[in-house]
Amino acid sequence: MDQNQRNTRRDALRLLGATAATLATGGLSGFSAPVPPSMLSRLIPSSNEKLPVVGIGTWQTFDVSGTTEQEPLLQALKAVHQAGGKLIDSSPMYGRSEEVVGKLTAESGIQNQFFYATKVWTRGREAGIRQMDESMQKMKRSSVDLMQIHNLVDWKTHLETLKAWKASGKIRYIGITHYTDSMHDELAEIITKVPIDFVQFNYSILSRNAEKKLLPVARDKGVATIINQPFAEGRLFSLVKGKELPAWATENEISSWAQFFLKFIVSNPAVTCVIPGTSNPRHAADNMLAGHGRQPDTALREKMAAFLQRL
Repeated sequence: MDQNQRNTRRDALRLLGATAATLATGGLSGFSAPVPPSMLSRLIPSSNEKLPVVGIGTWQTFDVSGTTEQEPLLQALKAVHQAGGKLIDSSPMYGRSEEVVGKLTAESGIQNQFFYATKVWTRGREAGIRQMDESMQKMKRSSVDLMQIHNLVDWKTHLETLKAWKASGKIRYIGITHYTDSMHDELAEIITKVPIDFVQFNYSILSRNAEKKLLPVARDKGVATIINQPFAEGRLFSLVKGKELPAWATENEISSWAQFFLKFIVSNPAVTCVIPGTSNPRHAADNMLAGHGRQPDTALREKMAAFLQRL
């Protein structure tokens, strides 16, 4: 890399950092923050549509009722958009989350700039149809980008409905999800045999089981991947509490522990998008930075993993 390239990269990251600070301190009104360079995107194999590699999850964080509790969530969504993120993942299992997503995106003025993903989480064809229709109403959508079968509940029944909905344009993509290592083999088997657009599962620098089979199978079969539990349900932050980033991490354009954990995930080429959840606009802005700048190569990824193992 020559000096001009280094300067350009440094200037871009400085701009991103300034944007994150502006986003986190209320500078979102009117979108006056500087626009950062485009976030890294990956292709959705079944369509070749590009999807930014960092989105936002809504489990627990968006299950709120009052306006006071919702205001930081609105700012978090704006932070995601400002930094180039698109995917919002929800579920009827997540309490009020779908309703809050619908309300806040409608209020944001950028409702049509997101990639909406939710789930069906019930048994039976008619019950599934009712639940999915209710989800769309709550999210204020006549269609959603991605409908997923949550935790594989009655997946064969719902799959037939989703195929029909995709053909009619009510949804654009079909997905399946789970959150435990013990289900990775079953997810891999399904995407090997059934035409699925997305598979969502747990993966982190602390829990790498998906690297053994599921991620390679998804890549070979042309299935997009969404990563949940990227912080291992908060265990990663507990592990590094009070510890400074190693110098070699900052030298590789990693400026926070969240970016350390997320860049490890995003740098795996079989990962399409990761969905960290947060209700904090500052954290949302910081998470988005993981999709910008230099990504770890194989050697650095292993160095990162080894560092965590020694803690």
